[in-house]
Amino acid sequence: MNKERRKMLQDISNSLEELMISLEELQNKEEEYRDNMPENLQESERYEKAEEAISNIEDAVNSVEEAISSIESAME
Repeated sequence: MNKERRKMLQDISNSLEELMISLEELQNKEEEYRDNMPENLQESERYEKAEEAISNIEDAVNSVEEAISSIESAME
């Protein structure tokens, strides 16, 4: 791989890192929202939707981490 393509991959990897940080921040906010729900709402649909959102965001973070790892392997 030449220097130019390696640089392009590095730029993409950097962008994905920023995206992953944003996703993690959003996940933390959603977890805080869920954790601060009153007890009477902890069996509610809103609570379940928050749980599902957290799980989906976590899946997205894992996917982005895998993409970053694959890019780093490609640059070796």
